Amino acid sequence: MTQLGLRLRILLFFVLIGLGGTGAVLGALWVGHARAVATTLTDGFVMAAILSALALLALSAGVWLLFDENLAKPIEKLASEMRVRAHAGTDAELDTHSARYLGDLADAAAAISGKISGGAMETAQQVALATERLALDSARLTALLTEIPVAMILVNPRGQIVLYDGQAAEVLSQLHVPRLNAPLSEYFEATGLGRAVHEMHRTGREVRFAALGVDGAQSYDALLRPMQGGGYMMVIEGAEARMSPDAERPLVYDFDLLTHEVPACIETSPLKRLTYTVFDTETTGLLPHKDEVVQIGAVRVLNGRIVPGEIIDQLVNPGMPIPPASTRVHKVSDAMVQDAPDIAHAGRRFHRFAADSVIVAHNAPFDMAFLRRHRHRMGVEWDHPILDTVLLSAVLFGASQTHTLDSLCERLGIEIPAQLRHTALGDAHATAQVLIKMLPMLEARGMKTFGDVLEETRKHGRLLEDLN
Repeated sequence: MTQLGLRLRILLFFVLIGLGGTGAVLGALWVGHARAVATTLTDGFVMAAILSALALLALSAGVWLLFDENLAKPIEKLASEMRVRAHAGTDAELDTHSARYLGDLADAAAAISGKISGGAMETAQQVALATERLALDSARLTALLTEIPVAMILVNPRGQIVLYDGQAAEVLSQLHVPRLNAPLSEYFEATGLGRAVHEMHRTGREVRFAALGVDGAQSYDALLRPMQGGGYMMVIEGAEARMSPDAERPLVYDFDLLTHEVPACIETSPLKRLTYTVFDTETTGLLPHKDEVVQIGAVRVLNGRIVPGEIIDQLVNPGMPIPPASTRVHKVSDAMVQDAPDIAHAGRRFHRFAADSVIVAHNAPFDMAFLRRHRHRMGVEWDHPILDTVLLSAVLFGASQTHTLDSLCERLGIEIPAQLRHTALGDAHATAQVLIKMLPMLEARGMKTFGDVLEETRKHGRLLEDLN
């Protein structure tokens, strides 16, 4: 059967329908004739019509199942695998076995993919060399800036953070988790900061002022220096980073944010312009209405990359014993969460971390149900736009495929270290990598805005269940 051509195979489906339908009608007429002889002519015709209809329906269903299993599903899978290679940058081999009944189509697709991969490999090697040089220059610049005893923050014309160095990261972390694209007023008292910025723009000169932290407990001697284009640099003098010599010294930046336009409406925003907060939770069980969160992990994705250092890895005291069966899965024990904050404090911290971003999770309704249940204790509303990677997978790969996080990572060439699987931060990081691979694939399918994606994912809402 595997040697038959695709056109001949499709012809055989129609031959089966024709011959099967003819046989079904003839059989129904024979039974109807026997019925007419035994009763009346009308009864015979009615019996023949009913049997013909049932037989044709059964034949059509059987042929459809054969067609779907041997042609439709393999074509859908082959197409999704080619999209992964074309847009997600993976080099996994095509599954030609599942497409063995498609004639030469699978082999031709594999040949084209191999040819493209060969050219892409040469380009990747050149890019890798250039990236290595840039990384070395960046490391030198980072080391130089970190040795200077000031904290430096670069701010765009809209007051959002574009760059911060190691010392600035430590200053900002005293107030909240440092975040690119976050308003500087989330860290420093807005009134004093606003007056200093206004004076700087009025005079066009440097301005010194006392930057008061939003917690009201910390104050820093700061200098604002205007930059061409309307942004400014904030230098905090005397902010020495209390880091060990071997500790990572980040220089976190994204200069695209200098000219980044604020979207007028989330639905019309291009996917690549959005900021994403990807998170996962570990819990005492699988019932959101009675179980509790024991760990929250989150990372941020900006301009198609995971922002280094901008993470939440928070243990949460559930206020109840953690079942041993759950501990065996996520390795979080009662002793580990004994001194951890409760969900009210941890939830507020995550809510602020996810401000002005799209929340992303794998099977998001499960994780969000825990947070929304305690929203009154947290004193917040979870009104963020949300994307679910389960539904994105259904849109890209078809509803008939498997959509677990492990399956997605395998399909997209993403490795989850065994020790990080079923940890909140490890799964959040894996989900973020999945999202980054999916974004160009969605755009290639014509879904370029957030609204386009939402419209498609709503068609697959029935798939949402606990897949973790």
